[in-house]
Amino acid sequence: MSTETNQMTGAKVERRAATPVAGAIAGMLFAVLFSASMIIIMATMAQIKSGTGASLESSLPSFELALGLIPFAGLFFLWFVAVARLQLGRFEDQFFATIFMGSGYIFLGLTFVAAALAGASLASAQQDPAFASSSTYDFARLAAAQLLTVFVPKILGVFTLSQSILWLTTKVMPRWMGVIAVLVAFTLLLGIGQQTLWVVLIFPAWVILVCAYILVNHFRSPVRAQEVAA
Repeated sequence: MSTETNQMTGAKVERRAATPVAGAIAGMLFAVLFSASMIIIMATMAQIKSGTGASLESSLPSFELALGLIPFAGLFFLWFVAVARLQLGRFEDQFFATIFMGSGYIFLGLTFVAAALAGASLASAQQDPAFASSSTYDFARLAAAQLLTVFVPKILGVFTLSQSILWLTTKVMPRWMGVIAVLVAFTLLLGIGQQTLWVVLIFPAWVILVCAYILVNHFRSPVRAQEVAA
């Protein structure tokens, strides 16, 4: 009976030890999909500031692709949040963990709303070319741009800063990772203007770095990985 219990416990630990790998891969997928969708949206919105039927028609397929990627990016982002929390384990601070998770959820909400506004305005303009020269079209386009250039970078800065504080205080991640997270956070928080939309791409680059470290550390130190999982 004891042997069977030990085997079941060992199998459970092995499954939990594999969780960081799945979460890190999901984080990388989020970074790739989010970056691709943001680049497409940025390029499309820049081309159709004063939309015409021809420009809208040519831009719609790529824009629909970007909108289709965003929900999957959001799903993978939740996996990244989960693996980031797993790294902290019992050292997780409830105060900063609440800020970390809350800002992550707000980021997803703002991104989905911005994508919905941009997609709806573009689809409406395609159905009725006159809509592209209306004030409603301009409002929807500018609202989406404001969400992506002002609110999303700021909330991502809060997300990254809360994580960096947890890393620096608990030392579950190397100090250099915490310092990089602080730099990324302040870059996102202090970015101003339309160029901030390109600054947003710093965040997925940081996510890839974090996930790559988790993967490398997992395979280099399997014993440590099992301790974290346990």
